[in-house]
Amino acid sequence: MAYTDPVGTRSPDPGRLDVAALAAEGASLSGQWPAAQLERWSALQASPPGVALEPVRWQARGELRRKVGEPPQVWLHLHATATGWPTCQRCLQPFSEAVIVDRSVRFVEGEAQAEAMDADSEDDVLALTQALDLRTLVEDELLLAWPLVPRHAQCSAPPHRAGDAASAQAGPFAALAALRPPTPGH
Repeated sequence: MAYTDPVGTRSPDPGRLDVAALAAEGASLSGQWPAAQLERWSALQASPPGVALEPVRWQARGELRRKVGEPPQVWLHLHATATGWPTCQRCLQPFSEAVIVDRSVRFVEGEAQAEAMDADSEDDVLALTQALDLRTLVEDELLLAWPLVPRHAQCSAPPHRAGDAASAQAGPFAALAALRPPTPGH
């Protein structure tokens, strides 16, 4: 993990990050975590046998924005990249896909204020805490960036279960009719 500290006095823990201090210093953090350390992220992966999951790379930068007549605003700019292995919903095979997170989050005092501002704002708003678990935030953002319906850019659909191309062209009801048992006397 790398840390850009203007004063050069300390290295913050991304598991217990003081976002307000990071923002006040205008400091940045960067590093990587093995994918296995992000349990929910790892559970989504359908990588082929023998293919190891790549580490999740991340960067976080604090910023203090000042507006005349208002208290300073605490911001955290987050960038993360990872290679995901979703299952294609068309051919049902795993494929690799780059998952990229570029998010800026404004931090405010208290959950009530965060909820009120989040509902009325286009910005992402979270309640400021003494110790933010950056790994959890990165994992949350990766999960939100996961494709809703993962598909290869180009793939062939699996062969039709009912058999030949003629039954596939006749439509799904013809295939169902072929599965129905014969009616006695007909």
